[in-house]
Amino acid sequence: MEAPNFATLGNSKAFTIFKYGDLMIRFKSPYSLERYTEIKLWENGYLVVMAKYLHNETEEEEYIDIVPILKDLYINPTSFLKPIEHVYLEK
Repeated sequence: MEAPNFATLGNSKAFTIFKYGDLMIRFKSPYSLERYTEIKLWENGYLVVMAKYLHNETEEEEYIDIVPILKDLYINPTSFLKPIEHVYLEK
């Protein structure tokens, strides 16, 4: 089965979760992250997101680079990321 052209981003407890196709990548998040509220930019593995933290009433802009994470997992970032056109918040 062919993977969709979108991925999702979410969080659970102390982890950020990036899902694409059958792959789910979990990596450590700041302890005070409540949730991601908006994805502002997706560009070849680089995300600009808005996040809500326990210690702050307002949302903060955050940056996530998926490329080094993929390299650490021995996944070729170029071929893995190429089909992803959009990233949506996990619901």
